[in-house]
Amino acid sequence: MEKKNLSCVHCRTRRCDDGPYDPAMGYPEFCPTVTLSEEQKNEVLEQYWKEENQKIAIAAAEVEAEGYCKWTRVEEIIRFARKIGAQKIGIATCVGLIRESAIFANILEKRGFQVYGIGCKVGAMKKVSAGIPKECDKLGAVMCNPIMQAKLLEKEDTDLNVVVGLCVGHDTLFFRYSAAPVTTLIVKDRVLGHNSAAALYTSSSYYDKLFEE
Repeated sequence: MEKKNLSCVHCRTRRCDDGPYDPAMGYPEFCPTVTLSEEQKNEVLEQYWKEENQKIAIAAAEVEAEGYCKWTRVEEIIRFARKIGAQKIGIATCVGLIRESAIFANILEKRGFQVYGIGCKVGAMKKVSAGIPKECDKLGAVMCNPIMQAKLLEKEDTDLNVVVGLCVGHDTLFFRYSAAPVTTLIVKDRVLGHNSAAALYTSSSYYDKLFEE
């Protein structure tokens, strides 16, 4: 049997959350923190000092510190957007969650933001035109178009883009092509009412099938 390559998801100590690195604290042997060189750490640290990265990093840390267990995700996005100076917010939405996106857009506009949203079916292009197998048409012939969503939001010169319920993989393409920074409001899970974590919380009971091949 191939030896398992252990990583952070196999750790139960969370020593990295206890304070700055100190070997005496008893980090697991497989911990990436243990093997990082000063050169590696400094190379990454330099990236945080780049103006755009530092603005986002500071805003994220401040939102966490100020709103921890107090603000909803909607409120966190609003506070974050303000801290990074975003004025125009793009929404990349699944057409199946247009209602939720419309509510979110209304909230943002009430807070003084400009909002521009693009639905995933924009362009009404056939799936087969992009090389998607014909059998996928059983859920509709029109393709989800996350690359077009990203391009149109770039044309609108949005400062921050928010994903609302894009399918697994479609969100991947949107993240890849988005010109503006991206955060997520809703992760799609049609079975669990968009509460994906519920499958993990019930994986030892109702959803134990997740451990099956």
